[in-house]
Amino acid sequence: MSDFPKAKSKKDWVKILSKWEYQILIEKGTEPPFSGKYNNFKSPGKYTCKGCGQNLFDSLHKFDSGCGWPSFDQSIKNSVVYQKDTSFGIHRIEIICSQCGVHLGHVFDDGPTQTKKRYCVNSASLVHKN
Repeated sequence: MSDFPKAKSKKDWVKILSKWEYQILIEKGTEPPFSGKYNNFKSPGKYTCKGCGQNLFDSLHKFDSGCGWPSFDQSIKNSVVYQKDTSFGIHRIEIICSQCGVHLGHVFDDGPTQTKKRYCVNSASLVHKN
């Protein structure tokens, strides 16, 4: 039994995600910096999970961090789960969709706003909605 109510089987994920999206969302990969479609995107609206459609971030909290990935200073309440990530010998906090369990990116405590957070998110894990 999964801790994520909208989790899917590997077989189902393969059907709905491109190979690139699967590598990022399911295998916890990352897109190259400055390559994602939402890095410099500035339209108002919500950013939803590519895996299940849950609202994750509001454009009001998006900022240009210069890191090469879309960055937000906060997530929508209860939309992400935080998990320790020590891959590659680096101590980070991974952010995961609370509904389907896909990998979104990482959160850091070096943001320039009052929250001091920088949610560094893969564009491949997001869908923008007006």
